[in-house]
Amino acid sequence: MIKASEKASKILIRDFGEIENLQVSKKGPSDFVTNSDLKAEKIILEELIKARPNYSIISEENGIKKNKDKNNTWIIDPIDGTINFLHGIPHFAISIALKTKNEIVSGLIFDPIKNEMFFAEKNNGAFFNNQRIRVSKKNQINDSLFATGGKNKNEPDLPFRKSGCAALDMAYVAAGRYDGYFQNNLNLWDIAAGIVLVKEAGGLLNEIDLSVNKNIKVIASSADINSKLLEKLSNF
Repeated sequence: MIKASEKASKILIRDFGEIENLQVSKKGPSDFVTNSDLKAEKIILEELIKARPNYSIISEENGIKKNKDKNNTWIIDPIDGTINFLHGIPHFAISIALKTKNEIVSGLIFDPIKNEMFFAEKNNGAFFNNQRIRVSKKNQINDSLFATGGKNKNEPDLPFRKSGCAALDMAYVAAGRYDGYFQNNLNLWDIAAGIVLVKEAGGLLNEIDLSVNKNIKVIASSADINSKLLEKLSNF
């Protein structure tokens, strides 16, 4: 997973550097980003298939591919935060997760521009650039900072940010940068790697049905703030 993400990141870093030159044409940037997405995904798939040829695959660009091994599935998002990427905002990530049966057993979120890698493995902890990470210890809502995204009908009474990258939002919860994250209507590839990261960093998540690929709701936070966050999100 690390090798695949590092290899794909070279394409994204190079293409991200080109984005500014493309802002002039209306059609240019979005086509260019789609192309970057596909190129990065192709590299990731090549590396993962080389290592585990029989695993099944769920990816944002290529959809679902069932292989001989249906118990193990790679879940891939080559660029989470494409709108940021498209506008030259350096906040996007590669996300790769491994689902075994009905559980995410390892996950990696790599921010190529900041060279920040978050990864976790079931029962082995969560790490940021090889340093062990834990969720935050704050237990007062007013001292906390949360992340969300998308459109919320009722904006909750919470201090929050919208960063435009669900994968990094969850990685930041695992690393204690954010105290929690909540969002509706997510795709599985946006959050799969984040699920194991948050759990292995000592955080809590709502029940998530991993057999569904779309319209997923996530509420993730540290254990210390969880009940207070859920109270604030009672209408969410």
